[in-house]
Amino acid sequence: MKRIGVFVCHCGINIAATVDIERVVKEISSYPGVVYASDYKYMCSEPGQSLLTDKIKSEKLDGVVVAACSPTMHETTFRLASSKAGLNPYLCESANIREQDSWVHNDIDAATEKAIQIISSIIEKVRGDEPLEQLSVPITKQALVIGGGIAGMQAALDIANGGYKVILVEKEPTIGGRMAQLSETFPTLDCSSCILTPKMVEVGQHPNIEILASSVVQDVKGYIGNFTISIKRMATGVDPYKCNGCGLCSEKCPVKTPSEFELGLGMRPAIYSPFPQAIPNKPIIDKEHCLHYTKGTCGICQKICPVGAVDYDRGEEFMEKKIGAIVVATGYDLLPMSAIGEYGAGKLKNVITGLQFERLLSASGPTAGKVRRPSDGKEPKEVVFIQCAGSRDPEHAMAYCSKVCCMYSAKHAMLYKHRVHDGQPYIFYIDIRSAGKGYEEFVQRAMEDDGVFYIRGKVSKVFEEGDKVIVWGVDTLTGREIEIAADLVVLAMAMVPSYGTKVIADIMRVPTDAYGFINEAHPKLRPVESLTQGVFLAGCAQAPKDIPETVAQAGAAASKVLSLFSREELLHDPTVAVVDEEICTGCGMCVSLCPYEARELDEKTKVAKVNEILCQSCGACVSGCPSGATSQRNFSQKQYLAMLDSVL
Repeated sequence: MKRIGVFVCHCGINIAATVDIERVVKEISSYPGVVYASDYKYMCSEPGQSLLTDKIKSEKLDGVVVAACSPTMHETTFRLASSKAGLNPYLCESANIREQDSWVHNDIDAATEKAIQIISSIIEKVRGDEPLEQLSVPITKQALVIGGGIAGMQAALDIANGGYKVILVEKEPTIGGRMAQLSETFPTLDCSSCILTPKMVEVGQHPNIEILASSVVQDVKGYIGNFTISIKRMATGVDPYKCNGCGLCSEKCPVKTPSEFELGLGMRPAIYSPFPQAIPNKPIIDKEHCLHYTKGTCGICQKICPVGAVDYDRGEEFMEKKIGAIVVATGYDLLPMSAIGEYGAGKLKNVITGLQFERLLSASGPTAGKVRRPSDGKEPKEVVFIQCAGSRDPEHAMAYCSKVCCMYSAKHAMLYKHRVHDGQPYIFYIDIRSAGKGYEEFVQRAMEDDGVFYIRGKVSKVFEEGDKVIVWGVDTLTGREIEIAADLVVLAMAMVPSYGTKVIADIMRVPTDAYGFINEAHPKLRPVESLTQGVFLAGCAQAPKDIPETVAQAGAAASKVLSLFSREELLHDPTVAVVDEEICTGCGMCVSLCPYEARELDEKTKVAKVNEILCQSCGACVSGCPSGATSQRNFSQKQYLAMLDSVL
């Protein structure tokens, strides 16, 4: 029989306030197999770990139970301390008497009794545990970054500067993302293009970065350190390897259609690059509007291309890449304007989104930086900005705050005044959220120095009357109803996950929240890791955030990748599923049940096999195996029954 030691933690008053620690230690001391039991105020502290290490040696313990908080928090801590004393770490187990006991009870007697039961069940588990060794596997030291916005570019650069190869996949024809569409950035009013394009150039010229534009990830197989990625490069009608980006094809194209980059406010040809500083600067053909594809005529771009890059018959490319780690930086979209029908969105030409207003303000935009109404090109003299259009609206749209709207509405109003000196901007707001360095001062500047009129209240209706847009609202500070005959209305639409985020989340098997943003592994301790090992998060794929926070998170995700690549091999938890080949009937049920594709059926022997590195120890195969041939190391049926007996 094992010599088992039990160490009960007070966790300050987190446990001790509800559990009678002295009684627990006394009763557990007499439990069969327990040769030592004690308590300490903070077992996770250095003295607590030293106590554990010393007693393993002096009491010759070959099994340890630490009764404290969730094993998610400190199981690794206690197992490392056990290893220092020469004990196999998988003979050290955690009994959760904090989250599962003290935190959910008020009755001290009941909580104490429950603590004794929990600890006794874990003692039975330790009794059946076997010493295990971690599994090891080599690492493919090449990273994949999905998304070429500021988050994806920063992550790619940091990894590439660390000396590792990066494949940057972007579904659009160019990198740059949403930041490329902005005019200036708050709170410094830097020209967005001026600070973004040098980074784009750096990414484009970096020897360790391969950009795959107009491309999408179709499938991901494998596991952390050893993924196999299937990528589709879309048929663009242009050979990117021949094209030199001269732009002659775009100049001569006779077709003009609304530009996606200009959000419908400007026009582009059927063969185009989204904007002048695009990287890679390789045009693509819009097959829906190109006369060659729609009518079988024209062909001008192919005739005049000096390098023969236009190839109408060029099809899609498919490729596979070996990858060690993945950074998901798929960005955001805006909630469709049609979701806010009461604001006339999607119906009234002079009701636009904040992102469209950015294009009006931009020197490279459709109006060369002059603020003009989309309906008639006139300069608007009164502009109403409506915040929380779809955000913080649990009944009709999104319950969350989109985080940046207060700031960019202040920026918009300020820049509007810089362009139209005799104009009057109004901002309808619920409250101002300006949590960032220099942010509050920026909002105060808009209010006090730039003459922006802030109205605290929600807008109830927006409608057209003549050439004016009538805005009905209420000033909740004064209780007065407000009516403004505006020339232009700008909606701060809610930020939502991009369509690509949902697609990638499904492919990667990473969970999302109710709105489609990818969930992090832990909101405080693992904010850039997903629940799929080796898949990291950056930017608005996780939640709405501003540029500084996005860049910081991208750097953090890159540091996780660099930390992973710094190892020669990857260690994997050995508590994986195993198959008793003598009992296995080869029914294959476990193969279909495994969510991680860690099971396969050997065609010759008709016996189920486990890919131990892919296995995430979820236990689905164990519970579903009809013959009982599948078990999990250190989670055997015999252990479970013994644990139940100890409690019942």
